[in-house]
Amino acid sequence: MALAAIASIGWALTQFAAATRSLEITATQWGPIPVTVFSGRTDETGTAVPVAPADRIAHTTRPVVVIAHGFAGSQQLMQPFAVTLARNGYLAVTFDFPGHGRHPTPLPGSLREHDALLAALLASIEQTVTGAQALPQSDRRVAVLGHSMASDLVVRYAQAHPEIAATVGVSLVFGGAQMIAPRNLLSIYGSLEPAMVQAFGRTLVAGTPDGTPSATRAQGVESGVAYADVKAGVTYGSLADGSARRFALAAGAEHIGVLYHPTSLRETLDWLDGTFARVPLERSTATSVQQPRFIDARGRAIAALMIGVVALTWPLSRLLRSALASSAGFRPRAMRNVDAFSPQRPIRLRDWLIVTLVPALATPLVLRTVPTSFLPILLGDYLLLHFAVYGLFTALGIVWLVRRRVLVLHAPRAPALATLVGATAVLAWSTLAIGVPVDRYLFNLTPAAGRVPLIAAMLVGTLIWFAADEWLTRNARAPRWAYPFTKACFIVSLAIAVGLDLERLFFLVIIIPAILVLFIIYGLFSRWSFRATGSPWPSAFANACAFAWGIAVTFPAISR
Repeated sequence: MALAAIASIGWALTQFAAATRSLEITATQWGPIPVTVFSGRTDETGTAVPVAPADRIAHTTRPVVVIAHGFAGSQQLMQPFAVTLARNGYLAVTFDFPGHGRHPTPLPGSLREHDALLAALLASIEQTVTGAQALPQSDRRVAVLGHSMASDLVVRYAQAHPEIAATVGVSLVFGGAQMIAPRNLLSIYGSLEPAMVQAFGRTLVAGTPDGTPSATRAQGVESGVAYADVKAGVTYGSLADGSARRFALAAGAEHIGVLYHPTSLRETLDWLDGTFARVPLERSTATSVQQPRFIDARGRAIAALMIGVVALTWPLSRLLRSALASSAGFRPRAMRNVDAFSPQRPIRLRDWLIVTLVPALATPLVLRTVPTSFLPILLGDYLLLHFAVYGLFTALGIVWLVRRRVLVLHAPRAPALATLVGATAVLAWSTLAIGVPVDRYLFNLTPAAGRVPLIAAMLVGTLIWFAADEWLTRNARAPRWAYPFTKACFIVSLAIAVGLDLERLFFLVIIIPAILVLFIIYGLFSRWSFRATGSPWPSAFANACAFAWGIAVTFPAISR
């Protein structure tokens, strides 16, 4: 298992290296904005070195594509587009919005202060576009690309700046009062995204909310298509005069997967090639064979990396167990919270459902009326309270079972040394093996200025829930399916909270899939560390730290 896991990790890392080997990737800062520039290499004379099989770079200057991430994202999330475009002869620029990633400046106000937020976000795009045009490799022609929240921003920016040659909206949402599309608009969605989200793209292609083709378009060109007639994969209008519109679907992709889907990358590349009239250069000899363009395929590499890391955890946990046994004569065994008055038997289904379902239902109802504006991080304060209140309800349920003598509150039968070593090992492994590659290839996990106290604050809530949940689910009397069941209940509880206060908590919908993935990964870590140490506390602490860190670092910081 260890050899197979190492091979999987090694293959993934070679794929990442191969994708960027022929690129110059420069991380810099323009004012307070963290920026990364992706470009093809040049030789000592300043001549561009071909970086794609098609030899697409003919000159030292090239069009610029400014790429913007979505809500609670960071520029790492947009690397598939940046690498694909740079490998095919464009100058790609990614950046972090205020309050996101490694940007040191928080966003102004809250989600309800729409005008201030919009002004700050658009100003970041403006500054990045200006800086990108000033790069020596730039020919000053610019296209903009945005995902989710940023798709609305790039559409607004392009509407106000007709010099923007093309706009690409991935999972495009648009809150503008007028459905007037900018020059050469491409909207891309995952086919699994809700129809109500896809409707934004279809509406912008059609031109007006009621589906009537609009004559008030960029450069006064009418698309001539009604909303009901908008077809995926069909280009309406002309790229040459800026009136082109296109609605595209990436089959089988959802809100995040659409960023890695080859259809999204290929559609974007085709769209920009058409806009800037760029075609693959002919080879110098008639016998040369034109090679296909480069399309980033890091989705498979990321999957292989994560699978390898998780798989490697199992043999490492057995190694930890052996080390503890040989050093201290320790023999881990499961918690047996029983006494002489009650034989060991599983918790009755009715009692189990009461202890697990009541917190899931009660927590969103209790928090429905509780103000959550005490942390300078959007939605982080609500999540802190949700974890804490849910954990307290679970702890009360455990006490109820103890008082009814269904459980007996005994301490775990594991030496303090084993618990300490186990907690340190699990936390260190999850930080290095998960945190480092995620920070490099997926999204930012490096705390920006002022984020460390937020991690400590979030840990208060996450530790309460994970400690109570680990104690309950690792108990000898818990059902075999206890651990996944309580995680499903937590996700359902978050969904109920969103349904009760959609306006305030809507963006929690975005992170529910991420929470599910983390539950699966850290659930396996939890199971293996419990078998190694005989204690639920190492995994409870490691899981709580992972969730607290992720929420505090990725959710947008705001100035209260």
